[in-house]
Amino acid sequence: MSTFFTHDGIEIYYKDWGSGKPVLFSHGWPLDADMWEYQMEYLSSRGYRTIAFDRRGFGRSEQPWHGYDYDTFADDIAQLIKHLDLREVTLVGFSMGGGDVSRYIARHGSERVAGLVLLGAVTPLFGQKADFPQGVDKSVFDGIKAGLLKDRAQFIADFAAPFYGTNQGQKVSDGVLTQTLNIALMASLKGTVDCVTAFSETDFRPDMSKIDVPTLVIHGDGDQIVPFETTGKQAAAQIKGAELKVYAGAPHGFAVTHAQALNEDLLAFLNR
Repeated sequence: MSTFFTHDGIEIYYKDWGSGKPVLFSHGWPLDADMWEYQMEYLSSRGYRTIAFDRRGFGRSEQPWHGYDYDTFADDIAQLIKHLDLREVTLVGFSMGGGDVSRYIARHGSERVAGLVLLGAVTPLFGQKADFPQGVDKSVFDGIKAGLLKDRAQFIADFAAPFYGTNQGQKVSDGVLTQTLNIALMASLKGTVDCVTAFSETDFRPDMSKIDVPTLVIHGDGDQIVPFETTGKQAAAQIKGAELKVYAGAPHGFAVTHAQALNEDLLAFLNR
């Protein structure tokens, strides 16, 4: 397997397909690099080098007890970029992965970065704070953590309905649901729970002003997990010059339900 070691000695798995200008994908919760296989195949078949990693604690990467915070996630990405000596890389982050690619730029700068794509991302702020009352209430995230600790497998199985919007008329195959559950259950329970705290409490509003590369924000206005009005819409407004695309009726998991539209939009952004 292709792996590298982080600054604190954690072994991280990644896949590296094709050749050409690099595109680095950061996955959502509680998934891993495999969520990107159709985007990677599509872009690598059209002249791009695509790289996706399993976040620490997830997929085939090592499962440490600590380190599930966005500064650490951003540093892990920095280590991978240096390990592969990526330059002119486009960073693509989905859901919680939008946070770590944004934090990477805020923390490490954009010298190696050609562009940024935020897909259904938790930026600029997901959870509720005193100065952000429109965020999702803490009780929701407490309920997620309690559900995971009681019966993770059933919680994830049930989570698929709002994630893919099958409770609102979207169609996904039984195979996709099985694959999603299998991927999620490879993750560390500790990492899965700790990441709920990380993505619900981390404030990325200061990071938005530090993003100085061309940025594309894509969000579904039918997203039941990460509400468009308080995340994607706000991120596009706060990032200088960002382009916003709204997928009408699309759920959180639009990388599956709207895969062809997403693939074409990613390719158009890369070819700009």
